[in-house]
Amino acid sequence: MPSDARILIVDDHEDTLYALESALAPLGYRLARATSGDEALKQVLRGQVGLLLLDVRMPGVSGLDVVRYLRRLEQTQHIPVVLLTGFGLDPELTATAFGLGVADLITKPVDPWTLRTKIRYLYDAHQRHQALEQELRELRALLEEPQESRPALPHPDTRVPYQRDPQNTATTPDRT
Repeated sequence: MPSDARILIVDDHEDTLYALESALAPLGYRLARATSGDEALKQVLRGQVGLLLLDVRMPGVSGLDVVRYLRRLEQTQHIPVVLLTGFGLDPELTATAFGLGVADLITKPVDPWTLRTKIRYLYDAHQRHQALEQELRELRALLEEPQESRPALPHPDTRVPYQRDPQNTATTPDRT
């Protein structure tokens, strides 16, 4: 089962939200919805959003405005964003969207199978990246600890005996 991070679906039309939720439900991910760019920003800033599926044209704060804002903040700049447009892919929109670092730009109406495939790949890749980043932070924290406070780690190969403690001349018992 996926992590606690949600996929946030943002569109100003209820029928589109329902269709997108229905298309993504078989993936088993937690889904959330927003009907405006402002509402989307609030939810993302509260945390636990692992991917944003975002309509480009909405009243008030547009999808592109949301992406511009998210990319300026360190805690949100790596969240994958898939933009949706019902107005076709003009070269200016495409250049702007990919220049902002969106993961994909999809036209409506959306093919559910294609959407699920893209979302699964992007969401899972982002979650793996987040897990690796967390592991890296933990390893760096271990390296910053003074050596004497760190426990001795056994060698992953059980055939290799423990290393001798340089402070103590006695050897550690054999694990075999």
